[in-house]
Amino acid sequence: MTGSGEPLDLMVLDDGVQSVAVRLRSPTPRYGYYDAEIVIRSDFVNAIVRTGFDVGDLDDWAALLETVGERAADTDETDDVLAANWPAEGRTAYLTFITEDPYVVEVHDAPSTQISVRVPVDLRTGWLDAARERLAAVRRVLDA
Repeated sequence: MTGSGEPLDLMVLDDGVQSVAVRLRSPTPRYGYYDAEIVIRSDFVNAIVRTGFDVGDLDDWAALLETVGERAADTDETDDVLAANWPAEGRTAYLTFITEDPYVVEVHDAPSTQISVRVPVDLRTGWLDAARERLAAVRRVLDA
């Protein structure tokens, strides 16, 4: 997928112990959706579930990253928890990203097995910039 044939990660939410990643499986859309997989790694569970996303979902991820960045920079920080689904709930496996302390990523295989896994991830400084860089790299590969 990259110049070296390596898979391309759209998301990597990793604290060194547990992680949730979204990996692009093909740069060619099928019926308007890009094939991807959600990869969970922890001492408790290791799993991969197929998912799909479209260009609008990339915009949604960018907006979520922007909102998280704004909240982190807000000196009048509130205790409100932000929760957002990606991609939109209903058509495929999806994540619920929750801004608790630590962050929590719920992985839902809703349309298929109906299994959900909740993974707390203690994201370190710099994760947001890395997430934006991954998104930009995926957009370049997809020309989106």
